[in-house]
Amino acid sequence: MKLLIKLPNWYYPYGKRLFDIFAASLGLILFSPILLIIILIFFIRREKPFFFQLRPGKDEKLFTLIKFRTMREPLFNENIHDVKRITSFGKWLRMTSLDELPQLINVLKGDMSIVGPRPLLIEYLPLYTEKEKIRHKVKPGLTGYAQIKGRNLITWKQKFALDIYYVENLSFWLDLYILALTPFAISGTQPSQPYNGLNCSLILLIIFESFKVYF
Repeated sequence: MKLLIKLPNWYYPYGKRLFDIFAASLGLILFSPILLIIILIFFIRREKPFFFQLRPGKDEKLFTLIKFRTMREPLFNENIHDVKRITSFGKWLRMTSLDELPQLINVLKGDMSIVGPRPLLIEYLPLYTEKEKIRHKVKPGLTGYAQIKGRNLITWKQKFALDIYYVENLSFWLDLYILALTPFAISGTQPSQPYNGLNCSLILLIIFESFKVYF
């Protein structure tokens, strides 16, 4: 059964692409000192800084994902779990999500978007249900709705449900809402301090719900 997903607003796809180019360019400029320091650390450690891997993008079209390397190269005939190859520096990069920064290049190339469902492994493609395949109707993102709603603390079923919600409700305001809460998700905190009796995330949600009809 072919899925027909309606994405009708000025933002998608042209406004979102312009936003991606602007945000990725700005991000590369602002984070360039951090990127250079991380690359320098890799050279000091005599390790290759970048890791390249094929991932499914929009409409399941494969693209080359760029990340900072977080695992050491496997030794000859070594047969151990990938987790055991994670370096101490790589563990820190993953904890801070700085290993994802090179994907700003993927965004500039048009393979990814700033906001969207996270690109998963190719091996998962045959396992998706028809409903779950909706997540591939848009470009994958650096951050997404599932990342601000629990990240690694929720089940795969919950993640896919959130991805589907994002695709079916994609708008400029939803992207801003996700971006605003992403730093809290990365730091492991929640913007739960009340402001005039309201939760900060609730305020953002109210704004999003009020304006999404227009954008």
